[in-house]
Formats: sequence, structure tokens, C-alpha cells
Amino acid sequence: MKKYTVNEFAKLIDHTYLKPFAREVDLIKLCNECREYEFAMAAINSYPTALCHQLLKGSKVHVGAAIGFPLGQTCIDVKVYETELAIKHGADEIDYVLNIGKLIDDDLDYIRTEMQSIKEVCDVHGVILKVIFETCYLSKEQIIKAALIAKEVQPDFIKTSTGFGTAGATVENVRLMKETVGEKVKVKASGGIKDLKTMLAMLDAGAERIGTSSSVSIINEYKEYIG
Repeated sequence: MKKYTVNEFAKLIDHTYLKPFAREVDLIKLCNECREYEFAMAAINSYPTALCHQLLKGSKVHVGAAIGFPLGQTCIDVKVYETELAIKHGADEIDYVLNIGKLIDDDLDYIRTEMQSIKEVCDVHGVILKVIFETCYLSKEQIIKAALIAKEVQPDFIKTSTGFGTAGATVENVRLMKETVGEKVKVKASGGIKDLKTMLAMLDAGAERIGTSSSVSIINEYKEYIG
């Protein structure tokens, strides 16, 4: 495994708080931890984007808004508008949930149009785009089909999970996604990553970003791990 400094390791992590009952005090704590440990991003629902943007002003930590979250069952126009609004409020990164049902129905034109539409908005504003597959509901063949569309459209990342599905990231799915997209698109693993051992396994499988709410404890584990 590649050796990282503690700071480099922290920059692989999207520090996450996506609870439906998120309060301002929780978001302040999240952003304070992001500042202290210099994580890559504060991963939040789209509503508190402006607050987190203000809290993280002057830092290198990005604000990441979740779009169409967690089900993906909103119209393309709604996802595009939510993306535009989140960017207007200060989002540096967008993590959107694709329309899982459309993918299972093999409506690949819809999946491609959705991805292209949201990418166009992100490209105009220079914002990073991640596409959430929610792999727990998909077959290997469906994961490959979505990843091949991503390889064509080229969002910055494809991502395993929301953390709200029946299961989160698996090493097998991360490896499959990375093998399919190659070097053109990165992979983010999220969902169920609660300790250093699991995070290291995801990185070894090809993930280049990790989404977790256990970021602080993982960093503390890593400090002990490298001595």
C-alpha cells in the first residue's frame, strides 16, 4: 500500500453528516472537525450548504452537497436545479444519486442524459461531480453498465453508496467499478466504512476517496498505525 502522511490520508476522506435530523450544532461540529483534520470535504445534504460554506470559509476543505438524496427518485430537471442551487450556495462538490430504477430497467439513455445534464452544470462552475450508484440494489452487470456510461461522460468520480441502502461499499464492487472505468474516472467508496482496516481495503481495491462519518476515529487509528 502507498504510504501517506497523516495530512495526505485525511485528504482522502469526505467527512460525512447526512442524518435527516441534522441540527446546526451538528453541522458546526462537523465543519470544526473538517478544519482541524483538514479532510477533503464536508459531506452534507443540500439544505445546509450555505451554512457549511460560511463555516469553512478560508479553509481548503470543500463543501459537498448530496443531490437527489438518498433515493435518486426525482426528475432530471429537479436534480439539475438542486445542483445549481447548491453551487450558488457554495458547494465545491456534488454527489448525486442516479435513478436506480431506470438503471435496473436498462434505460441507459436516461442514465446517460441525467449524468450529462448534471455534469454540464458542474463543468460550467468548475465543481467536482460524483455519481452515486447505490450498488446494494444492482447486479454486477448493472454496475458495469453504469460505469461504462460514466467512462463515456466522465464525471470526476463514481461512488458506491449513500449509506442509506441495505448495504454499503464492498471491496468487490469498488474493484469492479475501478476496473471498468480505468484511469478516466475515480472511485469513491462510502457506506459502512467505520475503521482503518476497512478504509485501507477500499483504497487497495482502487478507491481514491472515502466517505465516512467515522473520520476522526479512523485518523486516530492511522496515527497509531504509522507510529
